[in-house]
Amino acid sequence: MKKSRLKNLTLLGKAKTLYPKSPDIARLETFDNAVCRDYDVKFETDEFTSMCPVTGQPDFAGIQIEYIPAKKCIESKSLKLYLFSFRNVGMFAEDIANRILDDIVKTAKPKKAKVTVVFKARGGIGITVEAKYGEQITKDEKCGTKDGKHGAGNENGKQGKGFKGL
Repeated sequence: MKKSRLKNLTLLGKAKTLYPKSPDIARLETFDNAVCRDYDVKFETDEFTSMCPVTGQPDFAGIQIEYIPAKKCIESKSLKLYLFSFRNVGMFAEDIANRILDDIVKTAKPKKAKVTVVFKARGGIGITVEAKYGEQITKDEKCGTKDGKHGAGNENGKQGKGFKGL
């Protein structure tokens, strides 16, 4: 393997591992993709932990990250440390899946990516969130409103009569 492909890797092969305290300071690292065709990469863990942002209780999840590399590939040790950095962070499941996806897209710039987070049941309800990148989605579909703002209400953010949800 050419050394130039590895020039940006600072975490792999180090004798001492430093664990980042939050995803804001964690570092996802990449190496050059040497393959000139599309292929799928899949990372999986069933050891993800974070905290409920309201109660501070621990949340446990399995995470699957799938992507089609463009010019860069994600280095797995940096991904492990990045995911570990959520351990003491209070975030909702939806925010976690989308944060991970956003950070992967920003760092590796893949052709396509999908992050699936499956949280174990607490209070009798489990939650699965899938965040996707690279599929053609219109702004209206993506944000749920004509004006691009989040929410399922009218222009004042209020739900009108007859709203039945999904």
